[in-house]
Amino acid sequence: MTDDLSPTSRALLALELIQNSPGITAQRLGERLGVTERAARRYVAILREADLPIESVSGPYGGYRVGRGLRLAPLMFSAAEAVGLVMAVLEGHRGAADPADLVGSALAKIVRALPERVAEPVRGLRDAPAPRSPDEPSASPELTTRLVEACAAGRRLRLTYRLGRDRDRTMDVDPWAVVLRHSRWYLLAWSHTRQARRVLRVDRVVSVESLAESFTPPADLDALRTLEEHLSQGWTYEVDVVVDASVEETSRWVRRSLGRIEADAEGRTHLRATTDEPEWYARQLAAIPAPFRVLASPELQRAVTDLGRRLTQSGG
Repeated sequence: MTDDLSPTSRALLALELIQNSPGITAQRLGERLGVTERAARRYVAILREADLPIESVSGPYGGYRVGRGLRLAPLMFSAAEAVGLVMAVLEGHRGAADPADLVGSALAKIVRALPERVAEPVRGLRDAPAPRSPDEPSASPELTTRLVEACAAGRRLRLTYRLGRDRDRTMDVDPWAVVLRHSRWYLLAWSHTRQARRVLRVDRVVSVESLAESFTPPADLDALRTLEEHLSQGWTYEVDVVVDASVEETSRWVRRSLGRIEADAEGRTHLRATTDEPEWYARQLAAIPAPFRVLASPELQRAVTDLGRRLTQSGG
């Protein structure tokens, strides 16, 4: 959308379009700028008046290209371009948030060179990465940028969210944070439609509309921890496990996505969650190097018993 651009902004956009598409015609340039062909020619004239070498390409359509004498700043990213670049790097490289890493160092240089308005949401994405998982659906950088900017501004949104094929739902949310986990982008938000905390997949957000209302996110919000705890709940079978170790010790063995952990009166740790795969969950519990007891569910108890029997048999 270019309707709200100033003449200066349109002239700069014209320069970028000519640079990226050598030989672009005045008609095509006008279409990309959202103006008439005559107006597009005026913007080219403005660039030439500023001593920028915009050359006319010979031929039936009279296109334009940037001449050899022009030296542009090496980084001219829009917010959506910058967010899209950071999203791609984070999804493809584990060390992208580490400045000691080669790719992480290059990414840090790019972020430092960006205007602060663009750099702030980009830093928020870069500093909350997660391990990579292949073949995940992709989220639109343009839409992700709008979500990140709404989080930073504390601006309420009206979203259209895709629940399934031909099933969309409209909801008003306070967007708290955009979080990456295993190469999938999530929006952590408070839904006024449901009066509940929601975790939404960004790739399923169809449209975003900014509302007039503002909000203040929870002061002690740990977005990644809240996301992982949320994802551990809501499945078919209950998980209730007592670990004969302190919460501090257990937290080193049990990743947050497996469930919530809390201390009981005896100093032990309760692990509470839900799962659709008791056999898989039993294998995760088997990695805990401390005695534990499964209180629920019967399905998980059977899965742990069966796993123990197989391990005993394998040991001869």
